[in-house]
Amino acid sequence: MSNTHADDKGNRGAGVLIIGAGQAAAQCADSLRQGGWGGAITLLGEEPFPPYQRPPLSKAHLLGEMQAERLEFRAPAYFAEHGIAILTDTRVSAVDRSAKTVVTDNGRTFTYDDLVIATGARARALNVPGADLDGVFSLRTLADAEYIKTALDAASRVAVIGAGFIGLEFAAVARKRGKDVVVIEALDRVMARAVMPVLSDYFERVHARHGVTLKLGTGVSALHGEGRRLTALACDTGETIEADMAVIGIGIVPNVELAEAAGLQCDNGIVVDAHGRTSDPHIYAAGDCASTVHPFAGTLIRLESVQNAIDQARAVAASICGDDRPYDAIPWFWSDQYDLKLQIAGLTAGCDAQVIRGAMAEDRFSIFHFRGDALRAVDSINRPADHMLARRLLAAGISPTPEQAADEGFALKSLLA
Repeated sequence: MSNTHADDKGNRGAGVLIIGAGQAAAQCADSLRQGGWGGAITLLGEEPFPPYQRPPLSKAHLLGEMQAERLEFRAPAYFAEHGIAILTDTRVSAVDRSAKTVVTDNGRTFTYDDLVIATGARARALNVPGADLDGVFSLRTLADAEYIKTALDAASRVAVIGAGFIGLEFAAVARKRGKDVVVIEALDRVMARAVMPVLSDYFERVHARHGVTLKLGTGVSALHGEGRRLTALACDTGETIEADMAVIGIGIVPNVELAEAAGLQCDNGIVVDAHGRTSDPHIYAAGDCASTVHPFAGTLIRLESVQNAIDQARAVAASICGDDRPYDAIPWFWSDQYDLKLQIAGLTAGCDAQVIRGAMAEDRFSIFHFRGDALRAVDSINRPADHMLARRLLAAGISPTPEQAADEGFALKSLLA
């Protein structure tokens, strides 16, 4: 990469404008400076906070183990020292591609040479009567987490609607806080979008032994209250569940409205190439709002993970700096529930065989997933070394045999020699 190229481009005037101030936005700004970009960088964020980490919101932050100031990606002085302007409480209402400008709700206009859309996603709404009652929450932002933390102090009976990562992480927190917890999931198993049935079964047993009541294959048809306060949930099975607090965790919706209104190609996200470019060569997208044909998946996919936001943002920054580096990192994810750390490397879609390495009964094991003879994913519980090794094997395209994967006496790292 030529710094001359970066400086020349950076001195064109308007610089890089980033819509959003989350993980992808902060990483893109940071990587631009690391890549030698010398021009202006401006982040426009809707929230009143500087860029912060979201994963701890459903875990350590609710448990009081990580205060709000520790969630920030960087110390407050970092962005100023690196010439990165951050405007909070700023909502972009329109993008004018021909003029290369964006307009905010308060009427301000910003120009750009290159635009990065990192608008993330929002919590999917539960569209049933009573969803707007007091005591009903979604968990996506720091403000959401603060409201939930306060409500949890006073709650006694907590309902969690949705058994994905967020729902189960919050259920674990609520049980640690001594609350009665019921999890209601419309599908017939937990974390069905993310893991295979064997791991769903395992986590169902984990939550049951911690005292969580699971209602699987059950939908919520209405929320009831006295006055404005939640008192119960009506299920489509005819059952009524008493609760004085409910957290909705039924997925997220990518924020693509700006891109759609600007005429950019969208399909379950803003469609980008391997370098994060949209259908407009001067507009990029990264993070939860972007979908791409990932080489590991072989199809158009939108990945909801910190890893994706970071690696996709790095690819965008490299492209803007004139040093194209395609985003082809192996997808990985994690979830903390009770004293368990689940780490996932790869994607299980299309897998037809699996073997277990380690002891599931001891809560220390890994599940190796194969499609034919090819290793495609590894789920690890409390085995971080397996996770890191799996990422290396998948990135190198090296597959152990199922027999090797299941045999703890076989050194998998020898395959990388």
